[in-house]
Amino acid sequence: MGDAALLKEIINIFKKEKISTINSLTFNPELTLKKGNYTTEKPNKEDIIDIKKGILTLNNLNNYNFTQAVVVRNAKLLAIESKGGTEKMLEKCKSLKFRNKGVLVKFPKKKQDLRIDLPTIGIKTFIQCRLAGLKGIVLKNKQNIFLDKSKSITYANKNKMFLRVE
Repeated sequence: MGDAALLKEIINIFKKEKISTINSLTFNPELTLKKGNYTTEKPNKEDIIDIKKGILTLNNLNNYNFTQAVVVRNAKLLAIESKGGTEKMLEKCKSLKFRNKGVLVKFPKKKQDLRIDLPTIGIKTFIQCRLAGLKGIVLKNKQNIFLDKSKSITYANKNKMFLRVE
C-alpha cells in the first residue's frame, strides 16, 4: 500500500487517542523553500518550457497516486516516477549525449498529506541529477523538505545547475 497509506493509518490511530497531527514544518520552517531561485544559475527559455511541461504533466497525473516527480528534457517527457522512487527514475535518465539539459520537477502527490509527507531533496538528489545530465530541480512553494541546503546549493553552483521553487 505504500508509505502514504501507513502514515495515514498512524494519523488515524493518533486521532482516536485524541492526539492531533500538525504540519511537520511548524517546528522546522528552515527545512522548506519559498518561491524563487536559489542558485546563481537561472533557468533559460528552454528550461522554462521543460518546467512548464513537467508541472502540467504532474497536474494531469491524478490517477497515479505514487507520482511526485517527472523528468523533462527538450520539451519531451523522459520519465515519470513510479513506485521505485525518484532515485530509480533518475538512474534510467542517465545520458552521455546530454549534459546540463532538462529538469527534475518534484511536487507533492495529489492526495499527499502535507502535514507529514513532503517531497524531499538533498545533496544526493543533486548528484543524481547531474549524473543524469540534468540542469535543474524544481520544487513547489513551501511543500518540500530540503536537506543539506548549503552543501546542495554549493554543489549546484559549482556544476552550473539551478534550483527553482514555483
